[in-house]
Amino acid sequence: MALHTQQSLSGFIASEPQHSVTENGDTRFYVRVGQPHFRREEDGGFTELDPSFHDLVAYRATADRALDRFSRGDSFVAEGYVRTFQVERDGEVIEREEFVAKKIGHDLARTNYEVDRARRTPAAAERDAPVAGAAVLNDSRPTRTSTASLAI
Repeated sequence: MALHTQQSLSGFIASEPQHSVTENGDTRFYVRVGQPHFRREEDGGFTELDPSFHDLVAYRATADRALDRFSRGDSFVAEGYVRTFQVERDGEVIEREEFVAKKIGHDLARTNYEVDRARRTPAAAERDAPVAGAAVLNDSRPTRTSTASLAI
């Protein structure tokens, strides 16, 4: 069987998360995200460059969970795809793109976690199951060094 892969995006949440509802009544999560960039130098060291900034959205259950768990400054890893679309501004059509996160979670390399493996009833486990890679945070306003717990 072939290995299933998707596009991924990692970086940091650069804006306050925004909540909206689509025409279909689905929850929408929107943030600007930043991606750090570095240049390798001849001496083997690295020079940090300015980050690039991009749009990230998530919908439905992923959006609901992201709204509860992410704050500006959090490091993340997301799986999904890039969607391109056109918008009209001042009579001019502009091509835009956004990353649609189907799964999103805090970056384990940059976020401290505590894993809670307490047994739960099957109904509660199904209802509260985190999005793959997402974490249930102890603090509703986490920072990059926040403690998180993952209910498994």
